[in-house]
Amino acid sequence: MKRKLSLLLALVMVLSIIAVGCSQQAPAEQPKEEVIKIGVFEPLTGANAAGGELELEGIKLANKLFPTVLGKKVELVVLDNKSDKVEAANAATRLVDQDKVSVVLGSWGSGLSIAAGAVFKEAGIPAIGTSATNPLVTLNNDYYFRVSFIDPFQGNVMANYAFNEVKVKKVAFIIEKSNDYSVGLAKFFNDAFVELTGDQNAVVYTGYYNTGDQDFTAQLTGIKASGAEAIFAPGNFTESALIMKQAKELGINLPMLGGDTWETPEVIDIAGAAAEGAVFSTFFDSNAKLTPVTTEFLDAYAKEYSGKEPAAVTALGYDAYILALNAIERAGSADPKAIRDAVAVTKDFPGAAGVVSLDENGDAVKSAVIKTIKDGKFTYLTTVEPIKK
Repeated sequence: MKRKLSLLLALVMVLSIIAVGCSQQAPAEQPKEEVIKIGVFEPLTGANAAGGELELEGIKLANKLFPTVLGKKVELVVLDNKSDKVEAANAATRLVDQDKVSVVLGSWGSGLSIAAGAVFKEAGIPAIGTSATNPLVTLNNDYYFRVSFIDPFQGNVMANYAFNEVKVKKVAFIIEKSNDYSVGLAKFFNDAFVELTGDQNAVVYTGYYNTGDQDFTAQLTGIKASGAEAIFAPGNFTESALIMKQAKELGINLPMLGGDTWETPEVIDIAGAAAEGAVFSTFFDSNAKLTPVTTEFLDAYAKEYSGKEPAAVTALGYDAYILALNAIERAGSADPKAIRDAVAVTKDFPGAAGVVSLDENGDAVKSAVIKTIKDGKFTYLTTVEPIKK
């Protein structure tokens, strides 16, 4: 009996030691830090990767400067939409269903943004576009907004530049037909240019190509024989640079005009000397101090990326982030519906790339910048104010 009692006591002691050991090895789990998630979907691989990386650069810089809101840490959930419309919709679905973000930023590329729009609308998650300029991004979508101007304005700006500054009355188009942005911007330029010239046949030639094409000999040969006085070629930066280069090789020395996608270092890297003199519309230039936030952005960028010039879309990425934080603060909540309602009434919001006031469609009404490529650098020409209604 005594032996059994001794064994029982020994067993109790062993169990007590194990329990103490376990309690020392597995302390009580600490509560997780409460965060507010902001989704980011950008093309970080594929044909549009350079643009996506530039926008992400601005978003990350803003997050570094302003890492909290409503006393909570902001967590960026960054997904690669791979420059593909199907992948863009997939990334959007993951952000809203799996990652449970409160608001989304992006994307570079109108087609990618359009592809994701229905996902955000159905889920009731607000999205703030960065540089997507096609009107269809926000049309009939109460949950999609943007900090950039739209293509009807941009097309008008470049048509006026062609007519009033370059002094041409006949232009040729070369359009990336698989790109919603390119097709839309060409249409708006066409409408404005026809009205300016009073000539229904002012566009004397239109050539088409697909994203990823590398040989533009047929289109450029058609342009050369058309009697065009300038070329308008709104498209992705890689193909646009190849068009510039191949035009020079064919002896075509017409003025080259384009849109905001041209402000990517790859244009100059690929086209080289053939890019000299090209003119395009864009969103921002560091020489045009648009608001006090412009100076704050430039100072922070210079500190973070010494010796590097910020791209316009980097400033837009920055603006999308700070507008999202401002909306969360005004909403006093991370609830997506409350954030959406706060974004919708944004007026006179000072951003790095200018003052943002959203119209009834969620589009920013703001100025455009015109730049040229001079001595291998993007060079500021002028600022064009929004059309007064």
